[in-house]
Amino acid sequence: MKAAFFMQRSFNINFIDHDLSWLRMQVYYFYRHTTDNYIFLSRERMTDHELIFKWADCVREDVVNHAEQWQKNIKGLTDLSINEFHIRDILNIDHPCAFDTMEDYDLLIFRKIITPDDQISNSDVTGEIHESIFGLATTPISFIMSQHVLISIRETGNKAIDHYVERFEQILQRSIEEQNKPRKLPSTPIDLTLRMLNSMIDAYLDLRTPLTRRVEHWQRELLQGRKRFNQWPQLFQENMAFQQVENLCEEQIETLQELRDELVENYHHLMGEHAAESPDLLLVRMNDLGSHIERTQKHTSRLRAAIQSAIDLHFNAIANQTNENMRILAIITAVFAPLTLLTGVYGMNFEFIPGLKSPEGFWMMLAAMLLSTVLLLYYFYRQHLVGRGEKSVIEMLAQQKHQRNVNLFWFLDYEPIKQTLKEVEKITRFK
Repeated sequence: MKAAFFMQRSFNINFIDHDLSWLRMQVYYFYRHTTDNYIFLSRERMTDHELIFKWADCVREDVVNHAEQWQKNIKGLTDLSINEFHIRDILNIDHPCAFDTMEDYDLLIFRKIITPDDQISNSDVTGEIHESIFGLATTPISFIMSQHVLISIRETGNKAIDHYVERFEQILQRSIEEQNKPRKLPSTPIDLTLRMLNSMIDAYLDLRTPLTRRVEHWQRELLQGRKRFNQWPQLFQENMAFQQVENLCEEQIETLQELRDELVENYHHLMGEHAAESPDLLLVRMNDLGSHIERTQKHTSRLRAAIQSAIDLHFNAIANQTNENMRILAIITAVFAPLTLLTGVYGMNFEFIPGLKSPEGFWMMLAAMLLSTVLLLYYFYRQHLVGRGEKSVIEMLAQQKHQRNVNLFWFLDYEPIKQTLKEVEKITRFK
């Protein structure tokens, strides 16, 4: 009877392995050495060492195209029955960052910004398109975590996950005694999850340089361009891309905070026999993840503020140029106003006008017109309105204390007249 049971068990294992052959799924087993108590990695199942946890790395296209068969294989491999609504969340390419808990496992959906190092492309097989705003696109990565199982569902070409797969493949080529050198292997599913999240979030910091260059490009176009700026749709799309990054960072911070709360409140349920270990290292790692996301969010906010400042400066420069043109036109008008007055006076149809019959009258009129022009230009020059550039704000504020504006009722400031006006005001109030 026992032999039949073991034969049936061996048949089920072989059947599962056979089903896994058509999937692009990679399974890694993490064992603890029986005598030396260190962790090592294997692609094969072992019975003489303690199994700590297993990691199944799945490609999202397999889940989309063969959802039912994928669930059966996961059930046979990990004994986990994934909730139907969680399957829908995993299949939704536009699902936001989220964290949910079940009795058997926890689900973490994390959206990653597609960086230039990634080789993720829109799939023709699934017919799905990653939403992209001016070159910035995100892709979902799902983590199903339990005490002994970690399942990751990601797109093909995700460089952060591929980096860990390549690293584990290199570790498998070493001997069991050398696998923990120079870095120790993860001891829990959540530890491996946080390490992969850290690899993804660290790539965000590399985006700061190209994003800063984009902002510098728009600043040059807005402030130093000699032609009229007409790329407003592209600039607004760029601003929306920064808004998208800020919203994504906010979602990620909230999701990590929910995971942190779950780790603190239900640490024994999440860790199982590893609950005796201190959660301080995991909390430090999660705080580091949140700090990196906040740095990216603050940098993006500064870039948005820089773009907005450039737009404000652009419109201020246009307004300043308009004011400069109006100032020049006002100066020209002021210079020609006395000339117009003189020509208008001597253009009157009176019979007797001084100098009308004099042979020097024309030259005297030209001299008077020239003198008035020179005097006005000298006045504008002394007032820093022409020929000496713009005054600083401090100079303009200081000048207001020493100069009076043109006042048509200047005679009312005379002291005797002031006293008379006050007495008239008192009599009026009395009546």
